[in-house]
Amino acid sequence: SFSGPVTDHAASDDCGVAILGAEPDKFWHDHKGAKVNAIRTRTLISKADIIVVRFGEKYRQWNAAFDAGMASALNIPLIVMHLDEHQHALKEVDAAALATTRTPEQVVQILTYVIKGTLPV
Repeated sequence: SFSGPVTDHAASDDCGVAILGAEPDKFWHDHKGAKVNAIRTRTLISKADIIVVRFGEKYRQWNAAFDAGMASALNIPLIVMHLDEHQHALKEVDAAALATTRTPEQVVQILTYVIKGTLPV
């Protein structure tokens, strides 16, 4: 089965206060959310056989880098996907990855080969 990030930005930001109660200070609001999200992320990463980290054009670059670092530290096979324009900024992340891709199709082809042992046609 596949797991992925919470892509509802508001839900990700507000999960801590929605579950644990409101915070008047934005720092503590964000801190609660980060901690609850960390429970989810650390659990899913630690159970993963393979991690695919996609660096998009705007949101969650720092989260993606953190997730890639965690996968690398746990010695979980890592596939990274990003645009050419991010190559220099992500050179260390790319070095930790077992594969660096540019497109979702390449990721699918790698996963198909890893799981089924077949090449794309």
